[in-house]
Amino acid sequence: MSLTMSDALVFFGATGDLAYKRIFPALQAMVRRGHLNVPVIGVAKAGWNLEQFRERARDSVEKHGGLDPKAFAALSKLLRYVDGDYNDLPTFKTLRKELGDAKHPAHYLAIPPKMFPVVVEQLHKSGCADGARVIIEKPFGRDLESAQSLNRTLLQTFDETSIFRIDHYLGKEAVQNLQFFRFANSFLEPIWNRRYVDHVQITMAEDFGVQGRGAFYEEAGAIRDVVQNHLLQVVMNLAMEPPAALDGECFRDEKVKVLKSIPALAPSDVVRGQFRGYRQEKGVAPDSKVETFVALKLAIHSWRWEGVPFYIRAGKSLPVTCTEVIVQLRRPPMLYTESPLVPNHYRFRISPNVLIALQTMVKRPGEGLVGEPAELLVIHHPSPEEMDAYERLLGAAMRGDPGGFAREDAVENAWRIVEPVLGNVTPVYEYEPGTWGPAEVERFIAPPDGWKNCGE
Repeated sequence: MSLTMSDALVFFGATGDLAYKRIFPALQAMVRRGHLNVPVIGVAKAGWNLEQFRERARDSVEKHGGLDPKAFAALSKLLRYVDGDYNDLPTFKTLRKELGDAKHPAHYLAIPPKMFPVVVEQLHKSGCADGARVIIEKPFGRDLESAQSLNRTLLQTFDETSIFRIDHYLGKEAVQNLQFFRFANSFLEPIWNRRYVDHVQITMAEDFGVQGRGAFYEEAGAIRDVVQNHLLQVVMNLAMEPPAALDGECFRDEKVKVLKSIPALAPSDVVRGQFRGYRQEKGVAPDSKVETFVALKLAIHSWRWEGVPFYIRAGKSLPVTCTEVIVQLRRPPMLYTESPLVPNHYRFRISPNVLIALQTMVKRPGEGLVGEPAELLVIHHPSPEEMDAYERLLGAAMRGDPGGFAREDAVENAWRIVEPVLGNVTPVYEYEPGTWGPAEVERFIAPPDGWKNCGE
């Protein structure tokens, strides 16, 4: 693994929505912390010049995070701009000139996936790929075959150690905290296994619909949009073994072992739903069968997790916006109590804030041995000074640290798991906006003791 620091950052799609909302604010933060002092070259076809590009950057940080005059002034001096078509080799020859003496640039592809092969080939032809890294934005394919094809394309030009597949979810403070909490606290290890854990629930709820992105969602659906990537990443963090060393590749090795232990889903493992009104969204087919909600059950065939089901639920137009993990322990024997015991659980909230909770049983005040559940809570409210996911991941990619990025075998195994249930292989059930999905979820994919809803 190369640890050479990148000496330039090139980002394609520099005039796009992702750059406007996320990348420019992340770059300004990197400059403010002293983590970025190399040329930053935007590439796009917009007919712009450098001053227009700088104005776009200023407008971005003013609307998304706040302008830091000193940091932005420094960032503005680093900015360069190349205007041109990605299909034209002269665009990349101009880029090569703009790179100047840079020998180890990092190329960030914040562009539609269909353009990945085009840009990678042009980087190779122009010499811009020599000694470089490439950072690509998800989705990494639409299914197993397209993911394998994309990986072949990337590996024709770049070594795997120079490929950084960026999923912003892996850069979230809360997701990294979940991993840290597991391995930094010795009281967890004795019970973090099939002997004590009854089941695991992961819920990613959003209280809004597709927000005008109906055409995009018609091509994605909930399984492709969040399960194959974000939520399987959460599963890996929960289920992985301790890494042999504090090394990015060691962490990725253990995560891949988890995926390899998960059999491919069967239709009986999945319930899909669609909120009422989705078909009236712009860009959505009037007879659409695309899921805006999914619930599924995973098995992990490993020594630690054999027989422990992992339940995943994700959807739009649900009652709240919240992502939580519930690790429910086995119910204790009914001794010395006059009321049923509620199983203990650990609760990890990933968004909108960071919360860690342990539910315990305590005696209710009064006569008799009657118990009631109570949660011990630790809540962390993010501050504006904390690193954004993109700031953290762009910095890591430029340093050559692979730990927060998806490796080739992880991407392909994740697609292998969901491949049999992509498309319309299972029915899609309608549900009312503001509810927790279709009723069929409780009949077919319901954890022991039912779902634990966020905020309850």
